[in-house]
Amino acid sequence: MTPTQSSAWRNIALVGPYLSGKTTLLESLLSVTGAISRKGRVGDGTTIGDNTPEAQQRNMSVEVSSAYTQHGDIQFTLLDCPGSIEFSQETANALIGVGAAVIVCEPDVSRVLTLAPLFKLLDDWQIPHLLFINKMDRPSSKFSEILQALGSISSRPLIPHQYPIYKGDTVTGFIDLVSEQAFQFHPGAPSDPIPLPDDLKAEEQAARQEMLEGLADFDDRLLEEILEDIDPSQAEIVKDLKMELSADLIVPVFLGVATEDYGVRHLLDALAKETPEPSETAKRRGVKAKSDQVIAQVLKTYYSAQGGKQSLVRVWNGTLNEGMTLNGTRVGGVYRLMGSEQKSVQTAQIGEIVALGRLDEVQTGDTLSPEGTVELPRAEQRPAVYGLAITPENRKDEVKVSGALTKLVEEDPALTWEQQGDTHEILLWGQGEIHLQVALDRLRRKYNLPMTGQPPKIQYKETVRQAVESVHGRYKHQSGGHGQFGDVYLDIAPLPRGEGFRFSETIVGGAVPKQYIPGVETGVREYLAQGPLGFPVVDVAVTLTNGSYHSVDSSEQAFKQAARVAMQTGMVQCQPTLLEPILSVEIYSPSESTSKVLQVISTNRGQILGYEGYEGWPGWDKISAYFPQAQMQDLIVELRSATMGVGSYRWQYDRLEPVPDKLAKQVLTQQEG
Repeated sequence: MTPTQSSAWRNIALVGPYLSGKTTLLESLLSVTGAISRKGRVGDGTTIGDNTPEAQQRNMSVEVSSAYTQHGDIQFTLLDCPGSIEFSQETANALIGVGAAVIVCEPDVSRVLTLAPLFKLLDDWQIPHLLFINKMDRPSSKFSEILQALGSISSRPLIPHQYPIYKGDTVTGFIDLVSEQAFQFHPGAPSDPIPLPDDLKAEEQAARQEMLEGLADFDDRLLEEILEDIDPSQAEIVKDLKMELSADLIVPVFLGVATEDYGVRHLLDALAKETPEPSETAKRRGVKAKSDQVIAQVLKTYYSAQGGKQSLVRVWNGTLNEGMTLNGTRVGGVYRLMGSEQKSVQTAQIGEIVALGRLDEVQTGDTLSPEGTVELPRAEQRPAVYGLAITPENRKDEVKVSGALTKLVEEDPALTWEQQGDTHEILLWGQGEIHLQVALDRLRRKYNLPMTGQPPKIQYKETVRQAVESVHGRYKHQSGGHGQFGDVYLDIAPLPRGEGFRFSETIVGGAVPKQYIPGVETGVREYLAQGPLGFPVVDVAVTLTNGSYHSVDSSEQAFKQAARVAMQTGMVQCQPTLLEPILSVEIYSPSESTSKVLQVISTNRGQILGYEGYEGWPGWDKISAYFPQAQMQDLIVELRSATMGVGSYRWQYDRLEPVPDKLAKQVLTQQEG
């Protein structure tokens, strides 16, 4: 049976840290609902979610994968989102289109901190979310300790839906706190109802009371019943759970073991009964319901050799048909995705997530409509924190680079690229080393464009510390016909940092005719592109003070060459010195890791300006510092090591400063080599 009403659709994102088991949970959800006949394994590279070579090689999700299934009368679209912070842009882009998210986590209080950015993202977007504590067959912490730790990073109260039944240290079942029915887990099969264990009755009652009191905080009627010792009905509790989850007021908590399908069917029941209908999510996004107007939004862009460009979209309003025009582009096909496989459909209704073919002008995050005039909020762009200078392995492939990188960035908006002016390098920027390695793998596989990557060159500059006067430069060249003659005297002086370059002239008496003076300035500027130390020269003033000319042999070109001769002579007398870029950096860190971050800054020649609480992020600090660009390449690696992978930063260029003498010698030695 296929649902035909929009209220029968649910879009659910599976999110959580790396190794929490999201992709395995997706396999389990698809298996128990009959969408797939056999569960795949992440380690074998046979899962629906991690279906690309880049994901299979690393045993980790590197992009959003879409799948669909049905449970009862509800049709689900499930989005398996990457857990690594290096691919968090993918997750953020996808989350704006879902009705609810399942946060998958491990039963380990030491890893709870890794969930903090995800909780914050869900809260900011007001996305209803549930917790599924996975891997309960080998918990590292007690259930009560896990809940307490998780509660410390959640701005919404956690409402346990279940209470675990232990045998030794292993969870063998659970008690449903709504129905007060106990269940025994069985591998690959539905859980069996069992009598409520006598030794857990008191704990179950306490847990259930805590659940009811949490719900009663948002329901006066339920509060009155609790105060009057009236036991609410199951229907009333489920209604409250749905109402408060849909309003993003609470976070229900479930438990299980995805590899064995433990708890997965009960999670599905809750997703079907308690998550919001598509119309509620649309209202939260500010979509005004108009039955005759199609509104959709792009959550992800894919490129494949066979199908070309596909745009994964959430339908917010109306009925989307194959062949219709959105944002001025005709839809080339409508598909439901099951990992790498696709099923062609004619239409998509409110609440569906489908892929649209050949929308060449459309980007991830764009809002689509026939008129192209609607604009919905989109996910914030993550700042780049890691870069590589990339070069084609084969010179003949240079003509392909621009087109391939453009498509690569369309697929993954967390990537950016630029042609660096001073160093003439192509720089690819992203969220970390693995992120960029995946990007290079895609260039090789999808576009037959093997590239090598290395750390970007530092944009060193040089300047002068001492002024010199009347530096003489003469250019004289005689050949057949007219010769070349130019003769100049230049003063060279340092300027305050940040002033750049200033050219002037104090010629009197026509010693250098005015028509030749522009040639002098051009010669000076050309020389400053590479000074005596081998780097562009900045913060210097050059004044043309005197010279001479020949009425026949002088030309603008001759005076340009004379100026270069003078600069070559004079600059080495001006005590040239090496300058390095200094960046202004804001680092974001959990407060418990701030001391480690301060140490990272200090040991990398950084200057700490101070730190304060990070506004809107309870328990986090914002650290301000100046940081040499030469030390930035590994900053994100050290920062994530110090913060369990959740720290990040933003940076911008601030100024140039002299390089310490010892380091300057190393840089100049490398430059000469």
